[in-house]
Amino acid sequence: MPALASPPAALRVGFIGVGVMGGPMAGHLARAGHAVAVHDAQAGVATALAEAQPGLRPCATACEVARHSDIVVTMLPNGRVVRDVVFAPETGLLAGWQAGGLLLDTSSAEPWLTRETAEGLAARGIAMVDAPVSGAAWGAQAAELVFMVGGTAADVARVRPLLDAMGRAVFHLGGLGAGHTMKCLNNLVTALTLTATAEGLALGTRAGLDPAVMTQVLNESTGGSWITRTHIDQRVLSRRFDDPFKLELMLKDMGIALDLAKSQDMPAPLSAAGLALWQAADEARGPGASVSELVRWVETQMGVEIRSPSAGAA
Repeated sequence: MPALASPPAALRVGFIGVGVMGGPMAGHLARAGHAVAVHDAQAGVATALAEAQPGLRPCATACEVARHSDIVVTMLPNGRVVRDVVFAPETGLLAGWQAGGLLLDTSSAEPWLTRETAEGLAARGIAMVDAPVSGAAWGAQAAELVFMVGGTAADVARVRPLLDAMGRAVFHLGGLGAGHTMKCLNNLVTALTLTATAEGLALGTRAGLDPAVMTQVLNESTGGSWITRTHIDQRVLSRRFDDPFKLELMLKDMGIALDLAKSQDMPAPLSAAGLALWQAADEARGPGASVSELVRWVETQMGVEIRSPSAGAA
């Protein structure tokens, strides 16, 4: 009888940014047996999470997290915030970290800023892996995230037990920054798909078709997508428009992708047109709006609500 595989060794892990995504992710790491120190910029969040989840240790600063960690995971809004968390005088990660540490950045960030941050870390003997995620809040809660990873093979192998505890799939795309490159492209494609789907459903609704049936047709046909499977019935036809992912964050990722295209001297006319539409939607819907509000903005522009006569509004 073959010997059973040994469970991965417990690691000293830090987690910075324990909100909608980071909180569940840190919890999975603690349940996997790792000692996890947590910190969040919003006062009280880390303490409340630690009270609800055994195995988490709240910390007042990133520096304190570093003192208790060999690997630190970040889930933050963008690469500038990651950089600030790393290099902030007295309170940043580098103020408390010893050589040999590793930063695992799961944020959605700019690849060029990721490489800049990695250079500063390397000067202090600290490695970095970028591993942004797809799967949204439900994926974080269910440990079914998809990780898009950039870094050396050795560094990726070092963090693989953590990725496996938080997600269902890991794709190593290349050197440092490759994960963040893939992430912005994934969200660019998602945003354009949502825009096209919303316009198509609005046109069909005005022409007398039931958008609920249209969505069923799309899901059985070539027009189907992640959007039609997980978003239209759940967020639009229900009239909830309550996806926790923010419209402004999708817009940020689209901007990163367009900046990447410019840096490569590549035209991206469809993406540029989509970015302009999302910018208009962001201005109209305001700060903090759900990504679902893009559809409500499309409805306003086209003068029709995507409502199904076969299902009442929730």
